[in-house]
Formats: sequence, structure tokens, C-alpha cells
Amino acid sequence: MKKNKLKKLITDIFLKHKLKKKHAIICSEAIINAELVGAPSHGLSRLKMYCDRINKKVINPKPKIKIKKISQSITHIDANNSIGFVAADIGIKNAIKNAKKTGFGLVGIKNSGHYGLSGYYAEQAVKKNLMALVFTNAPPAIAPHGALKTLFGTNPICFGTPTSSKIPFILDSSVSMINRGKIRVAAKTGKKIPEGVALDKFGNPTTDAKKALKGVQLPIAGFRGSGFAWMVDILSGVLTGGNHGGKVKDPFDDFTGPQNIGHLFIVIKPNIFVGNYNQRIKENIKRIKKLPKIKGVKEILYPGQNKFNRYKKNSNKEIQIPENISRDIDILVSKL
Repeated sequence: MKKNKLKKLITDIFLKHKLKKKHAIICSEAIINAELVGAPSHGLSRLKMYCDRINKKVINPKPKIKIKKISQSITHIDANNSIGFVAADIGIKNAIKNAKKTGFGLVGIKNSGHYGLSGYYAEQAVKKNLMALVFTNAPPAIAPHGALKTLFGTNPICFGTPTSSKIPFILDSSVSMINRGKIRVAAKTGKKIPEGVALDKFGNPTTDAKKALKGVQLPIAGFRGSGFAWMVDILSGVLTGGNHGGKVKDPFDDFTGPQNIGHLFIVIKPNIFVGNYNQRIKENIKRIKKLPKIKGVKEILYPGQNKFNRYKKNSNKEIQIPENISRDIDILVSKL
């Protein structure tokens, strides 16, 4: 389906679920972006889930979002259980505004929900020639090192910076071997997951996606990955007033209440310390790209290059919708 037609369709679905038009457009743009950058696990595969949560009254379609200005640089937002896309859009825009004024913008958000891809928000800051750090916590998927029970989410770490070229540097990585969305998509489509990324509920290695969802996801770099997950839980949950310590509800399976996810946005003017940042980052990337390459590698890529290329390539194509997800969309459309 062509992206503009699909965007209108998603917008109409969210309007039917009582979101304001502005908010419905924000949501549809974020979902389309996930598809175009090659991250379908954060795109259309989650549309039904968002609608289900609105229907179950655990996402507030018409939130009264409170924005508290703590200083010229710092803002605290209570999202009033809004859909995460809307809360995050307000958050990154406030962080950008603060950084433009003072050189540094810090925004904490509580009472939010799943907001899609962290890199989507970092990129908004980079387009304004700003650096960004973005954090969010998530439902239990990873066991703390030494524990038998999942508690931390796949809690992504995200960093973005201008590069003096049209392609931004965007590092957006979950602290698990693969993100949970990919496992959910595999479970829904009946595909296997790679070896070494998850354990079943008995602690045995598994390539069965459904067993992995009931078991434990493995963190990157062993205990270090577990530590990163803990760090993100503190920054986005403990610090902001959001849920933390395993209290974030699973958006697909737990409708007993709102998720109360926390997000943290840190935005910085790159020239805050030195005036020639653009030249320095250009030199930094150039040096690394000139390094000798291992056999089979044509170019050393920095984080964000592959995603940029996928977006450019996919923007000119129709978005392919898997049959199972297409059925979900058809059901939602039939209710318009």
C-alpha cells in the first residue's frame, strides 16, 4: 500500500478511537516511519494493540497533559496516560526548545505508554542541529544478572548527533540481543528466532518465539547488558516518576491498568564547548572510515547510515503488509 494512503488509513483508525486529529497524525507518522526504516516490529504490528488499549480504557485518547517548567532548561511532563507517541512528541519538542535557549534541554515524562522507536525522536533533535540522548523503560523481559525472574525491559539506549552530512548518526539499540518486538512478530508469523537470544520459562535456550515470550530474553554483553537495562530503568522510571522495577505493564497482555512508562530526553547544542563541532565530528568519522577493512567489508558504516538508506529506498516503494497484520487492519477499518 502507498505510504500516503496508509497514513490516512491509520489516522482515520485513531480518529475513530477518539484521538484528536493532531494526535492521530502524530501516531500515524511514527508508525509509518518505523515501517520505512525497516523496523516493522515497531510499526503496523502494534496498531491493533494501541487500539485495544484505548478500548480497554488503559490509554487515554484525550489526555490532559501537564507541562511543568522547572527551569529554562528542565521540564517535567505528566502525560495523563496518553498514547506514548503523543507524550514523546511533546517531550522532544520541549527538550529541543529548551536546548535552543540555553544550550541544554532535559525533559522527564511520566504516565506515558509505548512510543515506538527511540531513534525517531533523537532524529528530530538532530534535524535541528542538536545532539540527543533518549531513554525509555519497558515491560519485564530481561532478568537482572544472577536472578531467575525477568524484571527489566529491553530498555533501549539511544544517541543522535549531527554529522555535517545529510545522514545523521543515530545509535538506537535495545539492551537485549534482539528487541522484543521482533520476537512478537516471529511468534505471530510462526517464524523461528535466532539461537542465543532467549531462554524458555525453564531456563533452556530456545528458538521458539512463543516460548521466548514466556521465558527470558538475554541481554547484550552478559552482566554488562543487565547493568545497562538497570541504568535505563533508573533514568526513565525512577527519576521521572514513571513505573520501574518490573512494574511497567505488558501492552499486549496486561489490561489491568495504564503502563505509566517513563521517558527521558536530553538535548544538547553541539557547540556548547567548542565552536567547530561540525568540523570535529566530520574529522572523527573520516578517520574511522579510513581504517583498514576486514575481508568482505566495502565501507565502515556509522550508526544510522543503514537506516537512512533503508528509509530512502523504501520511501519510493509500497509498504508490504503481512497477511496476519492485514487481517487486523481490515477488522479495524470495518469499524470506521
